Amino acid sequence: MPEANSPRAITKPMRHDWRERIVTLGVWLAAGLVVAILMWILGDIAIRGLSQIDFAFLTDDVQDAGRAGGIGPIVISTIAILAVTMVITVPLALATAIKLTEQVEDDRWLTRNIRRCLDVLAGVPSIVFGLFGNALFVVTLGLGYSILSGSLTLACMILPLMIRSFEQAIAAVPPEHRYAAAALGLGRAATLGKVILPQAAPALMAGIVLSNGRALAETAALIFTAGYVARMPESVLDSGRSMSVHIYDLAMNVPGGGPRAYATACVLVFLLLVINAKVAVLLRLAGLSGDVPSRGSR
Repeated sequence: MPEANSPRAITKPMRHDWRERIVTLGVWLAAGLVVAILMWILGDIAIRGLSQIDFAFLTDDVQDAGRAGGIGPIVISTIAILAVTMVITVPLALATAIKLTEQVEDDRWLTRNIRRCLDVLAGVPSIVFGLFGNALFVVTLGLGYSILSGSLTLACMILPLMIRSFEQAIAAVPPEHRYAAAALGLGRAATLGKVILPQAAPALMAGIVLSNGRALAETAALIFTAGYVARMPESVLDSGRSMSVHIYDLAMNVPGGGPRAYATACVLVFLLLVINAKVAVLLRLAGLSGDVPSRGSR
């Protein structure tokens, strides 16, 4: 064995120390690059779009193909699309998540294949959902280009994400709560309604908010289903243009629409940041924070 003060014994720790420094430097550079890209995108959008935003921009009607006026009808259409999407998706997602978590022993084959179908559905590109929604809801069912068609298409798209979020939220409830409820004589339905769902409520809300953010940023599927019309919708059967579609139209089809496209992008990014902040708060309330614990907290 080499002595403690021999050159060989000293060189090996020094080499190990340099390797650690190189790896640490590479990790910090990668993290800094990610943050720099995000700041670059946000800064570019803010510099080009904030000057165009005022109260009138958020409330007025679209004029001159979007080069003038505001985005009032666009905001209302976006809110309507999200609201109808959530009304359709939340009950289906919650029922499916309950089946996957609370009734696993009843039919393992069905549960396994449901999860497999969800994984496949989550990997389908949004443009394919748009074509599917156009063929089924717009043409076959005769709903036309409408808020309802767009909402049904978005519901199909975000259903896997919401089901997985709900499934994890329900599964995260400690099993001791179920045992305590069973010891008190509560049935499965009573345990679910009075114990499990109230405990999982913050994480369930986080899944809903996260799905809202996914739907809010969608463009391809809504072009084929909700339409381009930039007027105030009177019902869910009217066509409605979402903010993401409005940005695309201004940037690609309207000469001189760039400043207004950046202004609309600022509003959209702000809403997405608010949604992400709400998700973080709700996850912390549910005890599901994604922060990695430090060494001192172990």
